Amino acid sequence: MPSESPRSPLDELKTVRDWLRYAVTCMTRAGLIYGHGTDNAVDEAAFLILSTLDLPIEDINPWLDCRLTAAERDNVEFVISTRIETRKPAAYLTNAAFIQGRKFYVDERVIVPRSLIGELLADDHLSTIVANANGITRVLDLCTGSGCLAILAAEAFPNAKIDAVDISEDALAVAHRNIRDYRLESRVRALKSDLFGSLPPERYDVIISNPPYVTAESVAAFPPEYKAEPKLAHLGGVDGLDLVRRILEEAPKWLAPKGSLIVEIGEAQKDLEAARPDLPFLWLDTETSKGEIFALFAEDLTAGTSEGKRRGNARR
Repeated sequence: MPSESPRSPLDELKTVRDWLRYAVTCMTRAGLIYGHGTDNAVDEAAFLILSTLDLPIEDINPWLDCRLTAAERDNVEFVISTRIETRKPAAYLTNAAFIQGRKFYVDERVIVPRSLIGELLADDHLSTIVANANGITRVLDLCTGSGCLAILAAEAFPNAKIDAVDISEDALAVAHRNIRDYRLESRVRALKSDLFGSLPPERYDVIISNPPYVTAESVAAFPPEYKAEPKLAHLGGVDGLDLVRRILEEAPKWLAPKGSLIVEIGEAQKDLEAARPDLPFLWLDTETSKGEIFALFAEDLTAGTSEGKRRGNARR
């Protein structure tokens, strides 16, 4: 009689629950780093398993006791081992990232989208800055990456045309794909430009940006998961504020008279306030952050205005 092939210990893993437990154990032992849509091994493992099985990612509980076919087990084992061996973010393995409940295509040409500005665009925080969203007609998204914020802006401002700008042609290719997926070609256009440098003349009601703002020292110390992302999307110079300074300098020429500038800068609030004590930054908190996004109005950015100086002095 032919001898039976030796059984693998993984053959004992039958259900989604089994594979979730196994994945969490392996990821924990491997010392993986999270932060690209999840912040712990359980959520990361659940995302990978559900995505691989083409199941809704919102809740793994209804599926925990479902049994996997042999082919499904192979696929799940492959994605778990790939995550551990390559240290690539899960979003690159599934080509999918979620922000504010919206699914976007991603690959290694773009940073995995996780901007806090998405929270502002998706809830009533926006009313602090924009009194009438329906009255907004022109929006600029600087450093658009995958185009996710531009697409969320199109939903937040239903009557607006959106320019999604990036210096990277690779990133713009991904943005184009997401714009097509959301059928927004008539309202959102992806443009190559080094910030404002190559834009056609325009005045925008709202300018949003999640620019590279990580310090050079921090980028050099990145763990593998963050090194897998484009360096260009992270590096903000020695203090992380190189692009932010340029945006502040150039934005007045592109904002409409009552326009708003909204920029995410990470944990650089004190450094930025020290560098620009003349500006009355309005810091916008979200459910998951405090003091990482600022807003300024066009009149605040007009150099030398007495009102801007008074407001700036009042906040110091």
